[in-house]
Amino acid sequence: MATLKQVAAHAEVSVQTVSNALNAPHRLRPDTLERVNRSIELLNYRPNRNARSLRTSSVELIGYCVPDWPDQTHLVMDQFLHALCAAAERTGRHILLFTAPPGVDGMPTYDDLHARRLVDGFVLSQTETHDPRHGWLKEQGIPFVSFGRVWKETTQPGPWVDVDGAAGSAMAVRHLYDTGRRRIAFIGWPKSSGLGEDRLGGWRDECKALGLPTAGLSVRCREDSLDEGARAAASLLDAGREVDGIVALSDILALGALRELTRRGLTPGRDLSVTGFDDSPLADVVAPGLTSLRQPMDDIAGELITILTGSADGRPVERLLQPELVIRGSTAPG
Repeated sequence: MATLKQVAAHAEVSVQTVSNALNAPHRLRPDTLERVNRSIELLNYRPNRNARSLRTSSVELIGYCVPDWPDQTHLVMDQFLHALCAAAERTGRHILLFTAPPGVDGMPTYDDLHARRLVDGFVLSQTETHDPRHGWLKEQGIPFVSFGRVWKETTQPGPWVDVDGAAGSAMAVRHLYDTGRRRIAFIGWPKSSGLGEDRLGGWRDECKALGLPTAGLSVRCREDSLDEGARAAASLLDAGREVDGIVALSDILALGALRELTRRGLTPGRDLSVTGFDDSPLADVVAPGLTSLRQPMDDIAGELITILTGSADGRPVERLLQPELVIRGSTAPG
C-alpha cells in the first residue's frame, strides 16, 4: 500500500500538501488539488483512518443511533438516513448505524463505540430534556451535533440543526386562508411534546395575525396515529365548530383526518381542506394528494455534517431551516 510520502513524491509536492488535499482541500489551488488527487488514485492510496483521526482529532467515521420511531414514520426516517449517508460520503466520511436503549441505559453503547475507535463523533436525534448524552459527550470531548432542539431547556446543550415547525404551521394557515378558509383548526400532540407546542404556537400566532378564531379549534391527540387523527377530526366536526380547514401536526394525523372526512361523505379540498407535515411518501399516493410541509432532508444532513466536521467557517452552530409547502388536492380552493 502506498504511503503519504510516496504520494507526495509522485505528485511532486510536499507531504503537507497531500495532507491538505485530504483534510482541507479548500486550501489548495485547483490545479494542485487535481494533481494530488490524480496521484492518490493512481497509487491507490488509502489513508489510515485511526492514525489520521488520532493525529488531527478530526471526525472520520460518524455514529448515528437509529431511533425507535413508530412504524408510520419509517419512510421519513429512510429519507433522512439516505441523505445523511450521502452528505457524509461527499466529504469522504461514512456513517456507522447502531441501536441503543434510550436514556442512561444507552450510554455504555456510546462509550464502547468511541473507546474502540469505531467512531469519532455522533449525530444525535430524538433528543429530550436532560438527555444524558449531551453532558457525557461534552465531558469526554467527543464531537456531536443534534438533529432537533431540546425543548423546555433555557439553553441548548450543544450544536443543533432543526426545521422551523412554527413557521411551517403558519405557512399552512396562510395557504388555507388564501384559498378562502376562515375557520382553521389544529390537530396536534400532547402538551408534553415541545415540538408539538412549537407547531401549535405557529398555528395560533398566524391565525391571530389574520384575525381568525382559535378558541375551541385545537385538539390534542394521545399518539401519532391514523385512528387518533380520525378521532380528532370527528370531535371537531361533531362539536359544530363549522371548521373548513385543518392543519395537522403530522402527515399521519392528517391522513387520519382525511379518512374521517371520506367516511362522512365529505370531499377533502372542496368541503374541508387538510394539511400535514413531513411530506412523507404517503402524501403523494392518497387520493386526493395531501398538501404537506416538506422537511429539507438534504440540507439538514449537509448542515449536520458541516457542523460536526468543523467546516462551518465560524458560522453559528445552530441552524433553523425552513420547510417547503407542497400543495396537492387536499387543499383545493373552496
